[in-house]
Amino acid sequence: MNRPPVDEAAALRRLSRELQARGLRLDRRAWLRLSAAGGASALLAGCNVTDTDGLQQVLRRISRFNDGAQAALLRPGLRAPEYSAAQLTKPFRFNAFYSEASVPEVDEASWRLEVGGRVQHADAWTLPQLRALPVVTEITRLICIEGWSAVGQWTGVPLSHFLRRIGADLSARYVAFRCVDGYYTSIDMESAMHPQTLLAHGFAGADRLPDEFGFPLRLRIPIKLGFKNPKHLVGIAVTNEFSSGYWEDLHGYNWFGGL
Repeated sequence: MNRPPVDEAAALRRLSRELQARGLRLDRRAWLRLSAAGGASALLAGCNVTDTDGLQQVLRRISRFNDGAQAALLRPGLRAPEYSAAQLTKPFRFNAFYSEASVPEVDEASWRLEVGGRVQHADAWTLPQLRALPVVTEITRLICIEGWSAVGQWTGVPLSHFLRRIGADLSARYVAFRCVDGYYTSIDMESAMHPQTLLAHGFAGADRLPDEFGFPLRLRIPIKLGFKNPKHLVGIAVTNEFSSGYWEDLHGYNWFGGL
């Protein structure tokens, strides 16, 4: 059965009204980014939802639209809430795609963080070198897609500082991460440059991450869901080539993963 064409302009106007009702407004640049995600009319156009392949195509388009909408709503000055030491979650909850008994043991002496892609200084960093960079401490909430959350204290170097230090091309679109346990993910450059995004190497007042929380280095990004906070990092690449993530590939999670 032929469906009437979707009035994309009307759909975007409705979306604009809904956002304004929540005190939000998209500027022209944000609308262009949202449109690049596929636009309202692209969500269902040409898809036969009566078969599995067609349904998967619809879901992929909806996921891309969600990613674009979340990216469009991201504001450089928007910060995740921060908390006091009295509000820390104790004990902090372990989370991974494996049991706590399978947490990788990383040898600090031989560990390196490999840097590559669109950078001027593609070096390998040791943990002492990273600890020597300017650090900040934040108490923020990690929010899991499964419905739980925990407040933790994290210490590390702002990712924005590290990217500038390695001469990263800040006009590139993505920063991708590899982990010793096989986990992988990527984030958009604007989220990478957010002031609360850290390469964390300390936890709960200690200058060392516990093994179960990502030793020796993890990404801590409180403006995104927990699955966008990879642990046990071994590689960072700045790139214009899109790469997905472990849970995005396995279960179809939205790539942007914003809160």
